[in-house]
Amino acid sequence: MIKKFLFSTLIVLASYSATFAQTKTKEAAKVEDPDNLASQYFSQVMGVAVDATSNLKLYKFIYEWIGTPYRFGGNTKKGIDCSAFTKAIYDKVFKTDILRNSRDIFSMVNPLSKDELKEGDLVFFKIKSRSISHVGVYLGENRFAHASSSRGVVISNLNEPYYSRYFYKGGRILEPGENGFVEE
Repeated sequence: MIKKFLFSTLIVLASYSATFAQTKTKEAAKVEDPDNLASQYFSQVMGVAVDATSNLKLYKFIYEWIGTPYRFGGNTKKGIDCSAFTKAIYDKVFKTDILRNSRDIFSMVNPLSKDELKEGDLVFFKIKSRSISHVGVYLGENRFAHASSSRGVVISNLNEPYYSRYFYKGGRILEPGENGFVEE
């Protein structure tokens, strides 16, 4: 009788341990997954929800440029302006060639309202001007990456009073041939 009881107890403990080990292994695999870890890291550093960081290449690229000083006409890590930064993102991350200044880039997009924006879309601003004078790349949750003339490459929030005041429109790059955009 005692042998049956001990054997039964041993079987229950063994099955419980196996179930617990499988759960732990799944959790460990989830945490150790490099993409999952990268998503968690970038979401914390950039203030964007983990589920919004679907394009790790985009976040890695931006992270590598954060803090680069602003330089009008610049296009290197020694100094870069907003349109060159945006162009670099589109070249390296999206393999798409876009024009070099914010007004010309706007001619390549389908205009969008703020609530239609998706990760990778562009955001345009008319800062103390009647024409578009600034561009950035939307990340989700009202955050966008850009080369600020005062702070260099940063991530900002569209709801900040300054950006909210000067926001003009969002935009999504048109496919070649749409609305007269011709790829050369």
